[in-house]
Amino acid sequence: MVFQDFVMVCVMAVPMLMFSVFPGIKLSDYLQEKYNLQEKQKRAVAISTTLLFALTLSSLLHFI
Repeated sequence: MVFQDFVMVCVMAVPMLMFSVFPGIKLSDYLQEKYNLQEKQKRAVAISTTLLFALTLSSLLHFI
């Protein structure tokens, strides 16, 4: 049962990527201005924020 929930959250995260790209880009821009990040670090922040935001949205949608 837990594996099925995990698979459902991952499947629902794919369409949530559409809604989570903008917050990832905005956060990476903000952190680059504030902490003078390099481009590689900025991309890492944008990608990780996008994935975490998508997984968070899909888990909230699935469990609530």
